[in-house]
Amino acid sequence: MSDKKRKLAERIARCLHSKGYTAYFAGGCVRDLIMRRSVNDYDIATNAEPDEVESLFPKTVPVGKAFGVVRVILDKETFEVATFRKEADYADGRHPSRVTFASPEIDAKRRDFTVNGLFYDPVKRRVIDFVKGRDDIRRRVIRAIGEPRERFSEDYLRLLRAIRFASSLNFTIEKKTWKAITENSSAITRVSAERIREELTKMFTRRGAGLGLRLLAESGLLKQILPEVDTMRGVKQPEEFHPEGDVFVHTALIMDLLRSPSVELAFAALLHDVGKPPTFSVTDRIHFYEHSEVGGRMTEKILKRLRFSNKEIDAISAIVENHMRFMHVKKMREGKLKNLMARPTFFDELELHRIDCKASHGDISNWYFLKSKFKKYKEIELRPKPLVSGDDLIKEGYEPGPYMGEILRALYDEQLDGHLKSKSHALRWIRKNFPRKGKP
Repeated sequence: MSDKKRKLAERIARCLHSKGYTAYFAGGCVRDLIMRRSVNDYDIATNAEPDEVESLFPKTVPVGKAFGVVRVILDKETFEVATFRKEADYADGRHPSRVTFASPEIDAKRRDFTVNGLFYDPVKRRVIDFVKGRDDIRRRVIRAIGEPRERFSEDYLRLLRAIRFASSLNFTIEKKTWKAITENSSAITRVSAERIREELTKMFTRRGAGLGLRLLAESGLLKQILPEVDTMRGVKQPEEFHPEGDVFVHTALIMDLLRSPSVELAFAALLHDVGKPPTFSVTDRIHFYEHSEVGGRMTEKILKRLRFSNKEIDAISAIVENHMRFMHVKKMREGKLKNLMARPTFFDELELHRIDCKASHGDISNWYFLKSKFKKYKEIELRPKPLVSGDDLIKEGYEPGPYMGEILRALYDEQLDGHLKSKSHALRWIRKNFPRKGKP
């Protein structure tokens, strides 16, 4: 797919070039091409103005025409084509009040970091570097273009973007840029929850998530956007189960172990122990009674604040709330195990259990146990059709209501345990164990 997209992007650039315009690949795609990383999206910068771009391509979307940006659709792929520009007057810490079209050099110098300020000419096959971005790629450094405070004041989301690029690329952050981040960390609260969520999602679902979490904490940004996670720093744990250190150290180690996780797994890993600080107690040893249940409720509030979808909130909160159940799987009845494995979040829960153990005591025997059990169970249906329905119970003389629900749940557990094989057997079991209300 990336080869196809590159060829299509080159077609767009060549078309603009054939009409006398300059057209370069711009931004992150150039950085990734230099680093020989896979490229998912190609952005194109040109001196052609939006009306001229629209006249050259049959399918376009004027998504940001006022800012010089037009989306070009070619062979069902979408590319952003932006006119070289200069921006000014960022009154809201995000949007420029004025945009004027400019030269490639001026355009490069209004971008965020040197490694993202490069251009590549696909016609002449050369890199155009006005900001010494190639040097910083070689040095593996994230450096703001120009004055760091000015770059961040233009869009405070760049505070998070600096952390994301440093963690995903495994780069260091240049000294002046880092100082500006730490001194302006409180300004991140001026950015919308949706934009913060998107940036955190990119950070935690890609490699380097653990480094990203540590940099967020050290910069002061974590305290601003996820104070519940920042509170985990310094919260001690019982050494016999957690020789690695405190709750935050443990969580960062878990994030190190993530490998291309789903959004649900990434944020469940981040928040799985968020309930430990408020449940911390010491008796014979350190305890965190009901921290998973408390953590599940806290997770729901955190994710709502960050504007996650209801579906994601439900799944992540459930994973956090249930993560301690995996400690006891070897003692579970067959029915309980089947219920556990039939959960829609089971595979994310299973992986969280594995890395949770890896980042602490190292014993993953329960993980192996569940893998072998799943291999056995997948030969049969984990969620078979119930042997008896509510209508069947009504015919037996039972009244609809909570009591009927209790019967059906108990019956299904017995069915999953393999104790009931037929409808007639199930009905006999019900008559024996659940008398009809008002009947002897």
